[in-house]
Amino acid sequence: MREVISVHVGQAGVQIGNACWELYTVEHGLSPDGRLIEGSPSANDDGFSTFFSETSSGKHVPRSLYIDLEPNVIDEVRTGTYRSLFHPETLVTGKEDAASNYARGHYTIGKEQIDVVMDKIRRLADNCKGLQGFFVFHSFGGGTGSGFGALILERLSTDYGKKSKLEFSVYPAPTMANSVVEPYNSVLTTHTTLEHSDCSFMVDNEAIYDICKKNLNISSPGFTNLNRLIAQVVSSITASLRFDGSLNVDLNEFQTNLVPFPRIHFPLATFAPIISAEKAHHEQNSVADMTFSCFETGSQMVKCDPREGKYMACALLYRGDVVPKDVNTAVSVIKTKRTIQFVDWCPTGFKIGICNEPPAHIPGGDLAKVSRSMCMLSNTTAISTAWSRLDHKFDLLYSKRAFVHWYVGEGMEEGEFSEAREDLAALEKDYEEVGIDSADVEEAGEY
Repeated sequence: MREVISVHVGQAGVQIGNACWELYTVEHGLSPDGRLIEGSPSANDDGFSTFFSETSSGKHVPRSLYIDLEPNVIDEVRTGTYRSLFHPETLVTGKEDAASNYARGHYTIGKEQIDVVMDKIRRLADNCKGLQGFFVFHSFGGGTGSGFGALILERLSTDYGKKSKLEFSVYPAPTMANSVVEPYNSVLTTHTTLEHSDCSFMVDNEAIYDICKKNLNISSPGFTNLNRLIAQVVSSITASLRFDGSLNVDLNEFQTNLVPFPRIHFPLATFAPIISAEKAHHEQNSVADMTFSCFETGSQMVKCDPREGKYMACALLYRGDVVPKDVNTAVSVIKTKRTIQFVDWCPTGFKIGICNEPPAHIPGGDLAKVSRSMCMLSNTTAISTAWSRLDHKFDLLYSKRAFVHWYVGEGMEEGEFSEAREDLAALEKDYEEVGIDSADVEEAGEY
């Protein structure tokens, strides 16, 4: 009944998509070709209808759209394990790559593909009875993810203005970069999508690498390891749409509770418990343990220190064997801790969701099979350090106008760079103002 359409843009989006659909099929007991396995939990309910539409022959087809401007990455899906799961028409590829260039993805090459893509999205949306919203997965650094991803979000907000649009964006890591012009692409795409996206969950590769090394003892994690972690977070967000629970959370409820001001919509995602199979037997993994571990530094999926900022709102999404009483006890302990600071204008600060379905275990995955898990989405002012890092890199490149000619050659104007940079400076300022105590503001106003 309550459907969500997932749009995966560019290589990062598609590869995160692969991990997500692998997890959804396991959660709903579907085989890789979309049919129900014997003894599947979804045999007697229609929870899978959030992500899958059922055909008359009993096959389940994902409500997803894979888009890339070059064919290689999606060709792997067309020939991989899940080739018969996806509808061939929902795998859209172009012939020419965006070549890590925002302007190519947004203007030149993106323009040729956008109408085809919007038509396919419209078809998917027409198939839904009660469309909840869209998930857009893309990276900030690449050309397709930043340029074409921004273009899709613009069009989605004009065509489906009232529906929630949640982004999962791969943010450029502080010290590891996959392309030289990442700062340009990221600043441009953030500027373009700021008013079109309702809520944007950022993950950065370096933070998740560290989590994999530290908690899962994987000496050299690959993208599959990272994407499976992100998939668990995405799954937790929609768990209450698909399974029953004692406290359900709707997609619109996230925005209502997590976004205090329209521009400040970049929550941090944290997942617990992240433990490997050999450690799992030695851990108690109680509700309180999980909740405290989410507030520790180094468990966030973006490199920033939450102790340096203040929390504006927290959504705690539990799943599995969890009782509301334990949750309330854990939350009241957290409120007494001095290290976890909330802004003084937000007295309550916590949104809680509880879903009865335990997290699924991917066969051969890194995470241990556990009876309960939680995902924390917290809107904190600490994330502004991530923006200032990015802005600093942008300034260094732009002071010499390095690489700008590639963008101008694709029909962009130099003014767009400075405009985007000003917008991000304003965003940093917004975060700063939100974190100031209201008492300080009043005093400043008197003099």
